[in-house]
Amino acid sequence: MLKRNSWLKAIRVTVLTLVMMPSLSPGAARSPLTAGAAPVELSTHGAGEGPAWHPDGYLLASGEDHINRHNLQGSVTVFRTNAGSNGLLIDPERRIVVCESSRRRVTRLETNGAVTILADRLAGQRFNTPNDLTIDSKGRIYFSDPRYGSREDMEMRDAEGRLVEGVYRIDGPGQVVRIITHEVDRPNGVLISPGDEYLYVADNNNNNVGGARKLWRFDLKADGSIRPRSRKLIFDWGDARGPDGLKMDQKGRLYVAAGLNRPNPPFETAERRRAGLYVLSPRGRLLDFVAIPNDEVTNCAFGGDDLRTVFITAGGHLWSVRSDTPGRVPYLRSR
Repeated sequence: MLKRNSWLKAIRVTVLTLVMMPSLSPGAARSPLTAGAAPVELSTHGAGEGPAWHPDGYLLASGEDHINRHNLQGSVTVFRTNAGSNGLLIDPERRIVVCESSRRRVTRLETNGAVTILADRLAGQRFNTPNDLTIDSKGRIYFSDPRYGSREDMEMRDAEGRLVEGVYRIDGPGQVVRIITHEVDRPNGVLISPGDEYLYVADNNNNNVGGARKLWRFDLKADGSIRPRSRKLIFDWGDARGPDGLKMDQKGRLYVAAGLNRPNPPFETAERRRAGLYVLSPRGRLLDFVAIPNDEVTNCAFGGDDLRTVFITAGGHLWSVRSDTPGRVPYLRSR
């Protein structure tokens, strides 16, 4: 039974959902989420970004400059201090791949505790701020490299000298290839679909008026590069806060952390798309929406014993909601 405060929070969140829910498509009846279910708040700190479910039965999340370990009872402990991390991923070998944003690199924490630098430069140029990552069936890692805030120390440029906020593929330690240069505005969340068919990119230029706040899909070639002309718009958040992190369930539906509750003029408004978890069909129909009261909603991950719990990070808080379909997790390639 929920404690009284948790019960009251659940009521408030349910009311918030009814007030803020965007217009759903006719396909909403096929939502995998329990109808009317309110998200449960699991903790109020240590969950700023990059959630990843560990097969040993706990959730890792970036927050307060550390990688933190969360259990389902709300306990939070520091897993790795001063990590300066954002996106996290557990690979098929159960190693932890980390976007170390503050150190401008992508690393891998080996099972013996050693740290392997996978990517820190391309052609001698340091990355901007590695943000999020995904992995394909061949074990190749893809990561986004946007820059929010000051741009004074950016080094990454194209052949014409223009600044680049790109997406990269890591074929092995130090073996890095840029696969997106200017095909999106500012890449954030990234996701590879089953069979390495598509690369989804959350394009979230949320601190420029008129910047992109869209989810794109690219065809992915066998060599791990994209077909630039295949770019397809999946969903558009307009002038609100755009998509951040995203995941996929085993039926191919997309779960996207996005939106805003309080306007952030002149860059973002909250009129069209509220803060929460957007559940989309593979073709981009809005099937369901879970309102989250904390700004900013940054990312999500499937986990739990049955992989049917969706964990959501927002403003340092950790929330969860149940799905009727298990999620795809990187450490289970067959999923």
